[in-house]
Amino acid sequence: MRPDTPAENVDHTAEAARLERTAGLYPEDAEALLLRAAAHLELSGDRPAATTLYDRLLSAPGTLENPSLVRALKAANLWEYGHEAEARAIIEGIRTTAPRDPGPWLIVAESLESHDELEAAEDTFTEAARLLLPDAPETPLPLHPLLHGRHRVRRMRGLPHDDWDTLADTLHTGPVTLDELHDPKRVWSLGSDNPAELQAEISRLRAELGTYREALSRPFPVAVLHWPAPELAELLSAYPALATEYPSHEAHLATIESSLRELSNSGTANLGIVTGTVPSYEAFAASEATSPDDPTLLPQYATTLASRGRAVAWPPETGAGCWCGSEEAYEGCHGA
Repeated sequence: MRPDTPAENVDHTAEAARLERTAGLYPEDAEALLLRAAAHLELSGDRPAATTLYDRLLSAPGTLENPSLVRALKAANLWEYGHEAEARAIIEGIRTTAPRDPGPWLIVAESLESHDELEAAEDTFTEAARLLLPDAPETPLPLHPLLHGRHRVRRMRGLPHDDWDTLADTLHTGPVTLDELHDPKRVWSLGSDNPAELQAEISRLRAELGTYREALSRPFPVAVLHWPAPELAELLSAYPALATEYPSHEAHLATIESSLRELSNSGTANLGIVTGTVPSYEAFAASEATSPDDPTLLPQYATTLASRGRAVAWPPETGAGCWCGSEEAYEGCHGA
């Protein structure tokens, strides 16, 4: 998740430097950590330094999980400090490659929207929706911001609702309707001298921000640690004291599923699973000045992996593969 804390509350330059150092310690997480560092640099106002970080990532595209996302962030950043032509060229390249991830589309469309390119923004939202929206009855959560953004731009353009706008209304769960949130006349109230009108607009903006954050990123307050079979075998071979935690791989997998179900039934939301590796765990233990055979270190390791963006949501979406890594769908495996 990109940071959004005001600059007066956080030293964004120092936080960016800390994240860069952490990326050096955890190369497998360098992409996520450097993207967060770049976001802090943008918030600090040092947009050229943020571009340098994006270029650093793009210099080795074969190692990136999502190069289109990095390009989109770079384009949005470039446009903000006067490099419009270069930003437009990158945006056109992203649209041509048609990435299958909604993130780049959302960033590009919102960048166009923020520079009053409403028609181009709508075209981008629509293009992404046409490419990514499945025929399944349920719309995946990561696609909700695309539909909400498209709804917003079309409302600004005064266009009538279509089927996708209706779908966006259906998916919206906030206390204020999308039509009200995206009403162009709302901007007039910002210049009002009436305290009641200003307070009402603040409430609407808070509702919109909450919806946006929820759709853009799902936090993982509880992340359960999963060891693939080869990693667990290596872990127990090196640290046999942990055998009491993991009597067998089958029992380990069963415990993960049962623990997550219990948490879900108790009302805990946004659960996740993180996958451990022995080298990463040993590096974490060293950073904590603790022996890897200490079982109390395991939940701390899981929390740290989740904070570094390594968690995947549980339960998997309908029809998706099981979290355990088998080739079966979740419903026919641990979700049975």
